Amino acid sequence: MKKILIAEDDKFLHNILSAKLQKSGFEVVSAYDGEQAVAAIKKELPDLVLLDLIMPKKNGFEVLSDIKIDPKLAKIPIIVLSNLGQESDQTRAKEFKVADYMVKVNFSLEEVVAKIKEHLAKK
Repeated sequence: MKKILIAEDDKFLHNILSAKLQKSGFEVVSAYDGEQAVAAIKKELPDLVLLDLIMPKKNGFEVLSDIKIDPKLAKIPIIVLSNLGQESDQTRAKEFKVADYMVKVNFSLEEVVAKIKEHLAKK
């Protein structure tokens, strides 16, 4: 069973994503702020991270910075799932070699799950 870490501070969206991923056969690990996300990534070594950029304590860019400097963690695929849709935010995230960048309002839960499966198939 593949392990997905969801780093999302919006509890409603987090719960919906978690339920959908569990129904799709994934193990889900939760983080509700950036500090929890970094700690959980280091501890759990998930197969993929679904990362929001706007979170308390550490934002998603800080999370990316922390994990991409660790060779053990740098290869974990990260899909950014954020409301930040500006080109500058997407470019900044892609500098961290994220697997994908999805603007929340543009994708359904089914599309998010399909994107996760697509990236896990590349591993």
